[in-house]
Amino acid sequence: MIDARLLPLQRRLTHPPAALLHRLGVPPDSITLVGFAIGILAFVAIALQAYLLGLALIALNRLADGLDGAVARLGTPTDRGAFLDIALDFVFYALVPLGFALADPAANALPAAILIFSFVGTGSSFLAFSVLAEKRGLSARDYPRKGFYYLGGLTEGFETIVFFVAFSLWPQAFPILAYIFAAAALITTVTRWRIGWLMFAPDPSAKP
Repeated sequence: MIDARLLPLQRRLTHPPAALLHRLGVPPDSITLVGFAIGILAFVAIALQAYLLGLALIALNRLADGLDGAVARLGTPTDRGAFLDIALDFVFYALVPLGFALADPAANALPAAILIFSFVGTGSSFLAFSVLAEKRGLSARDYPRKGFYYLGGLTEGFETIVFFVAFSLWPQAFPILAYIFAAAALITTVTRWRIGWLMFAPDPSAKP
C-alpha cells in the first residue's frame, strides 16, 4: 500500500552498498540467488522454532532483495534478473508461513494454508496483470524502473515484511495474525481483479 512512497528512501539507503558491490564486480543475479538461499535458511530456522534467528535471516533476505535491483540499475538490467527477482520472491513469501506451519502444525497449519492460499491470489493477479500490461505497452507511473508492471494493492512488500516481523516476534500469535493478513491479501486480490476487469475490457469501437 505504501511501497511507492518508501521507494525513494529505499534507493537512497541501498545506493552506497550497491555502488560498492558494483565496483567489486558482483553480479546482481548472484545477489538474488544468495538472498534466496538466505531465505531458505530463514524457513529452516522458523521450522525449528528459532524465531529470532529466522527474523534476522528474513531481514538479510530483504536486504539482498533491495540490493540486487540497485546493483542492476548501476549497470544494465536484464530480463533474467527481473524474472529471478519476482519468481524467487514469491517462493520466499510462501516459505515463511510454511515454516510456521512446520514449527507448530496443530496451531499453525490451517492459518498458514489459508495465508498461502491468499498469496496465490495476490501473486497470480499481479503476474496476470503484468503480462497483459506488457502486451498493451503500459507502464507503472510509480515504478518506472521496474522490469515488469508493478500493480499495487492493500498488501505489498512493506506490509508483508511487517507481518513477517510480527510473526517472528510473537509466534504464539501467528494464527490470528495470519488470518488478518490473509483477509487483507484477499482484498488486494479482489481489487486487482476489478482493475483488470475494467482496464482490459474489450474496446466497443474496435472492429472484429
